[in-house]
Amino acid sequence: MDACGLTVPPSRLRAWATHALTHREVHPVPPRRGLIRPTSTGLRVRLRLAPGQEPADVAASAERLRHAWGVHGVYVEVVKPGVVELRLIGFDVLRKVRMPRKTGDGFLKVPVALKEDATPFVRDYRTVPHQLTLGATLSGKSMFLRHLIAGLARQSVVLVGIDCERGVELAPFASRLSALATDPVQAADLLPVLVELMEDRYDLIKARQGIAPSTPDEEITSDIWGLPEDERPVPVVLLVDEVAELFLVATRKDEERRDEMVTQLIRLAQLGRAAGICLEVCGQRFGAELGKGATMLRAQLTGRVCHRVNDEASAKMALGDIAPEAVGAACAIAPERPGLAVAGDTSGGWSRIRTPYLSLGNAAGVCRDTAHLVPDLPALEPFRPDAPAVPVSALTSPVPASK
Repeated sequence: MDACGLTVPPSRLRAWATHALTHREVHPVPPRRGLIRPTSTGLRVRLRLAPGQEPADVAASAERLRHAWGVHGVYVEVVKPGVVELRLIGFDVLRKVRMPRKTGDGFLKVPVALKEDATPFVRDYRTVPHQLTLGATLSGKSMFLRHLIAGLARQSVVLVGIDCERGVELAPFASRLSALATDPVQAADLLPVLVELMEDRYDLIKARQGIAPSTPDEEITSDIWGLPEDERPVPVVLLVDEVAELFLVATRKDEERRDEMVTQLIRLAQLGRAAGICLEVCGQRFGAELGKGATMLRAQLTGRVCHRVNDEASAKMALGDIAPEAVGAACAIAPERPGLAVAGDTSGGWSRIRTPYLSLGNAAGVCRDTAHLVPDLPALEPFRPDAPAVPVSALTSPVPASK
């Protein structure tokens, strides 16, 4: 601790007592160490900080501690004021991904990847309702999306897909989708229906707010989660794959349609949280040059996941406004490590994650087995896709996302 700069000078009383009673040299005071607990990936140890120290001091010395102890990584987590926990990782957990048994499952929570500190990366739609996920071809973005769909398929949620690549990514999951648009024309028809659904839910919330003054405060709400369970509408998750296809135009008529679709997406991102509508926007490329509204849409997407991209501008668009130091980490992802990504949010924190392998057949099988959970929404019935006629397992197996 002294060599790594994690000691402080002793108090005057302690220095006087040590010198007066033992006549020994007074040494600097290190943090008090707790019990060392072994884990499947290394060790955990708690430290009670010495007077005058803060968790940032320990985090700044994490790299020195890593080399001093000869471990793969040292990660610092604040337990309570004055107490931090050090997580020592003995090997590269992202080389061969193994998800822990306890992953924090729950409603609208999907464990999709493993962090570099051996904790699960959980996509929590209640905390982070909207997210932007970027990744080039064979970067692992599709694997990330498969885990999301397979996890959400087991829950009572409405899954809506927009896949302007003729549905090649989302069509295998058609049995669990309530609506699917496979080209910009269909997307232009589907988005107004979602906006109207959002407005209807706002009317429901306002009707709940206009109640008698004698009603208890806990029954007054500003979103659907405060409504009684029998009145609460089913949450909706909108999955947009290859969002750049919605921005590309060839004629002036396409430009008008593009502007209308982008406006509706921005409205859903701005107002959808209270109505229980969440967005998962995915793409290979995302930048301001896509057109009007791209930067405004990005500003509404709290979560950010950036896989390997083909240009630095996309990494900056995903992470530059929330964690500039994470841009370099995203640009350094090697092509031979598909599934590796950098995840961050608007709080400024970021970490490396990697998605475990999930075959397309298994993910589609989960959707077929949970097809009975598709909620009944008459407004989306015209957009309900047909289930695939052939088993997805008969298709060519994709390249694994992790080895």
